[in-house]
Amino acid sequence: MRIEQTTDLATCHALRRAVFIDEQGIPEAEEWDDLDKSSVHLLAYIDDTPLGTARLRQEGVEGRIGRVCVLSEARGTGLGAALVRFGVDWFKGQPDISSVVLGAQSHALPFYEKLGFAAFGPVYDDAGIPHQNMRAQA
Repeated sequence: MRIEQTTDLATCHALRRAVFIDEQGIPEAEEWDDLDKSSVHLLAYIDDTPLGTARLRQEGVEGRIGRVCVLSEARGTGLGAALVRFGVDWFKGQPDISSVVLGAQSHALPFYEKLGFAAFGPVYDDAGIPHQNMRAQA
């Protein structure tokens, strides 16, 4: 498996569509925003097939990992964990970043906890799915 920074937004969008819109039923209007243009995008591959993606943004002294998704056939392979670790490591290489945050779907809290993230703040609704913010040191 490999993770790399990409400018291939069409592939990132296809993966996000498959997971968030088709599988989870998130409305298109809530998935697509203007932040893609100013974000760093990652693609995760197994055997040269793109199966996961994530979006990285700097927000002040925090790095934000968002839109993390892995196609169902690649879940349980470690690809998602590798994608998040790559994002955290990428932020560690950026000046002035003190921590990395993300908004996790509630069912995924244990997954992110294993990667060093800790939940903070209240549970909130995002596109009809319970989420909670999480933070890790950069």
